[in-house]
Amino acid sequence: MEVALTYIYGVGTSTAKKICADAKVDKNKKTDDLSETDLQNIREAMEKDIRVEGDLRREISLAIKRLVDLGTYRGNRHRKGLPVRGQRTHSNARTRKGPAVAIAGKKSVKAMK
Repeated sequence: MEVALTYIYGVGTSTAKKICADAKVDKNKKTDDLSETDLQNIREAMEKDIRVEGDLRREISLAIKRLVDLGTYRGNRHRKGLPVRGQRTHSNARTRKGPAVAIAGKKSVKAMK
């Protein structure tokens, strides 16, 4: 069974497989079973051409800041906290918009007789 769990920001399943191939390490090997040379090969493969953790977070935040400063449509969506990639907002987008807030004064009116 092949399960590639990654705990490094910027390293997903496909990147992990690519790193293992570059480092010539069996991708089905568990981390406890890796030798010191395997770990060193993985570190070298990652440092060679993959941005992770702080560098990647900084790069992404600068890209978003650039969009916001330019005033692009995507930048405005980031600024307002709305979905950026074209998702509908009428009935969904609660993750991006936050929890639903009830509107005050919208109680049902009873017909008077």
